[in-house]
Formats: sequence, C-alpha cells, structure tokens
Amino acid sequence: MTFEMEVETLQKRPEGELALYIHWPFCVSKCPYCDFNSHVRDAVDQAAWRAALLADMAHEAALTPGRRLRSIFFGGGTPSLMPPETVAALLAAAERHWGFAEGIEITLEANPSSVEAARFTDLAAAGVNRVSLGLQALDDAALRFLGRAHDVGEGLAALDVAQRVFARVSFDLIYARPDQSPEDWQRELARALALGTGHLSLYQLTIEDGTRFATDAAKGVLTELDPDRAADLFEATRAATAAAGIPAYEVSNHARAGEQSRHNLAYWRYQDYLGIGPGAHGRRLGQATVRHRKPENWLKRVAAGGHGIQVAEPLSPRARATEALLMGLRLDEGVDLARLAAKTGVDALIDLRAAARLEELGFVEQAGTRVRVTPAGMLLLNAILADLVVT
Repeated sequence: MTFEMEVETLQKRPEGELALYIHWPFCVSKCPYCDFNSHVRDAVDQAAWRAALLADMAHEAALTPGRRLRSIFFGGGTPSLMPPETVAALLAAAERHWGFAEGIEITLEANPSSVEAARFTDLAAAGVNRVSLGLQALDDAALRFLGRAHDVGEGLAALDVAQRVFARVSFDLIYARPDQSPEDWQRELARALALGTGHLSLYQLTIEDGTRFATDAAKGVLTELDPDRAADLFEATRAATAAAGIPAYEVSNHARAGEQSRHNLAYWRYQDYLGIGPGAHGRRLGQATVRHRKPENWLKRVAAGGHGIQVAEPLSPRARATEALLMGLRLDEGVDLARLAAKTGVDALIDLRAAARLEELGFVEQAGTRVRVTPAGMLLLNAILADLVVT
C-alpha cells in the first residue's frame, strides 16, 4: 500500500481517539534553564491570536474527521496568561470539530503567580479540568537561582487555589541543582509529597544549548551537579515516591493509580496527536507535522494559508517504529513488540544480542513480547536506547 493509499484509508475510518496540543508561546520573562519555544512580548493582540489558533485547529480537524479527542493540553510558554475566554472558545471549537471522549482530560500549564491563580476559577469554568503548576522548587534561594518570579509562599497559595478549583493537579520540581545535597532534596521532596497532589513531574536540571545557563556553564560561572550524585538523587527520588504511593510511570513522571497524564501517555504510547500553535509538533495519518516556530512567522503563515504548518512529511514504517520505541521505552510499562510490529509492519525492532546483554546486566527485562527498561536501566536510558533500538 502506498503512503497516499494509507492516508486515504485512515481518513475514511476512525483510527482511535486523538490528543490535541495547543501552544501558547508567550511568557512574562524567560527562565535561564528554559529551551522551550517561549517568547517575551510587550503586547499580544488577543483577538488575532484567538482567530489564528481557531483557523489552525480547523485545518487539522478537516484532515481527521470522525475521530474524538481523548485529551487536550495547553502548553507553552505560559498558557495561564491566555484570557479564559480564548480557552473557552478553543475548547468549544474542538468539541464541535471532533467531539469529546467520555472523561476527556483537559490540562493547562500554569505559573504559580497570584495574578494567574486569580484566573483559575474562570479557566475551570471554560472547561479545564487538570492543571500542571510550575512550582519548580520549594526553596526561595533555589527559585531565585532558577529565575522564577514567585516565592515559595506564593507558589503554595496558588497550589491551594488549584486544588480547590480543578479536579486534578500536578506540579513540577527541578532537582539535582548545583551543590544540592541529598538531605536538602529529601526534605524538599517529602514536603512536596505531603501536599497531596496525584501527580508530580520531577526533572533533573539539565543545561540546554541556547539557554542562559548554557552561557554561564561555558564561562565557568555554573557547574552541573556531579553525575554520580545526580544518580543517587534519582534513585532516592524513585524510592521516596514509590513509598508514598505515587511511583514513577515514566522517567521523570510519578502518579497515583489512575492519575497518570493521559495526554503525555498518548505521546509515549505513540498514538496520534495533533499540534497547533507556534512550533507545535504532531503525528497523524503517518505524517510528522511541525508548525512555524517564531510567533510572528506562524501568524503570517496562518493568515496566508489557513494553517501554521512549516513541515508535513510522511514517516517511513521504520521511522515510526523507531520513534515508538524511543518514546515507549521511557515508560515503566515498556513496549509490546508484537503489537508495534503489527502496527508498523517492521519486525526487526530491537537488537536481540544487545537486549540479552542488557538483560544480564539487569538494565532490561523481557516478558513474552514486551520489553521494558528496569529502574536501574533508567539511569542510563539514552545509552541503552542507542544500543537497543534498531534504526
């Protein structure tokens, strides 16, 4: 079957439910560790942005008829800076275009400032039922180091509002900061676990190219935590969250049973997802899509052509299989190789010799047709994926 025939077949019948990502690229300021597609602007034409996002969404809807949405995720940037009426308009349009699956998860990323927390009730009324709060640290000195505008008190106040307003709440913390001791992190993590959310995203600090931290590291002003100490913190994190009943289900994400991020699971399980807004990526109908990254360029493209796509290209069966493995092996559940082979038509998915060697070392487990990276292996995930996945 040619690629064109495969797309035509998929368009004619529902192929499972979809996830929708909506990117809002604007922030009040740029954090020194952030390499996301975020931009600081003096003013934003809200009406123009609402109209452009609605047009970009309509383009995707025309290509995916008959498929319901299982999740929607507003990411950024800082989506909590969006007017609630814009969020409401986008959600109403999404429901008209696709329809919502029962129990749809609608997540919005938010900064824990008092100004944004004041919008939480209106955002919930618009349809948001899950919030992901960027606390990032529970220590004022660490927050200053990370360039955050809030302090711990303001962050916890915003969390309290979120827990009263939204059905589900998650928050992020960044650890393995320079000179962070195991004792300091254990105290901070214990405090975080006591706050009662059903989901935590716990990320080790990494120095990304193009960030202010990368510049500081190149000048010798900033030194990353020793890798061995960072590994100790990773293991301690997994032990503490498991003991608290909120175990890791992905490298950096921890949840109580039933509280996993359904939207992110769509990525990691390599299910179809749509991405609209500047720089958004998508995977649908066997294609990879990428929107124009710079906000102004994206707006111009939407005005000219009705969508913000910069690249839309078919992915070969091998490319789809590789992406599915690279994403799926991040999950504690791993990947069902038989199911993936049936989906992509690719049989030689992993290097069997490498898998056997890694299993002997305790880094990989195989049970029937399922392969997973063990907790010990997660410490070396990038190296394991390079060794294991046939590309």
